[in-house]
Amino acid sequence: MPKRSSSVVGREFGNGMRAAIDATGMTQREIAVELGWQEAKLSDMLAGKGGVTETEVRELLAYCRTPRAERDRLLELFREQGNAFVRFTDDGVPEQVQTLINQERETNEVEAWSMVVVPGLLQIRDYIAAVTAKARTVSADNLAATIEARVARTEILDYNRTFTFYVHEQALWLPVGGEEVWREQLAHLLRMSVRKYISIRVVPRSIGVHAGLSGDFRLMKFPKYPPVVYVESVKCCLFFDDKETVDTYESILKDLAAVALDEEQSRAVINSILEGLQ
Repeated sequence: MPKRSSSVVGREFGNGMRAAIDATGMTQREIAVELGWQEAKLSDMLAGKGGVTETEVRELLAYCRTPRAERDRLLELFREQGNAFVRFTDDGVPEQVQTLINQERETNEVEAWSMVVVPGLLQIRDYIAAVTAKARTVSADNLAATIEARVARTEILDYNRTFTFYVHEQALWLPVGGEEVWREQLAHLLRMSVRKYISIRVVPRSIGVHAGLSGDFRLMKFPKYPPVVYVESVKCCLFFDDKETVDTYESILKDLAAVALDEEQSRAVINSILEGLQ
């Protein structure tokens, strides 16, 4: 894998390699010395910037006594090429969500569009549970772990980052989990909307067709890495970090911003729905 700028797949690979090293109880400096590497070379690899060969990756994993399944996963990540990193759900839904969590933890700005349900980062636990239970991609064995992984995502909602959520009005009218859960979810949106680092803007039903018809997505920006677009489908999720794709989704967000209600108007819409449920 040639030395290059960090990408989604590169960082996912780096996170796995870091975990393999941590499992040895040795420091990165000690590992580098044992392998005869410069510490900067190991640091670049763990940052997802490449700079190592597959033979060197195998050598490191062998030294760390990494289990076969994890070794094979990391080698597959190492060989990953292209403009999109694809995670298939199958029986690994919690791991799929963890990849998203890893990206969100490093971001300093998130813009999200949600057309059908409340944006994931703003969902309360009962709402998450109701949505996840209906997902055909989540088996009964994986249900609890997936719910917990999605709840964990909300931990990134702090003042060190900024968030802009565009949500279609129809998503607010969907009675997920029954009236009590629906009511508490709307109240939660109102509580979150007054935080200075969170902007919630409603796209009203009255505008008709809009730029977001292709589906939900989120755009994540980072202090040191190129922006990443995350898109989730029934059987897989995709992470894009090539400029052309990112530019396309940024244009969609600009179009949505042009038709969305402002923050105060959006709070009024949410509050009017909530009052109708009292």
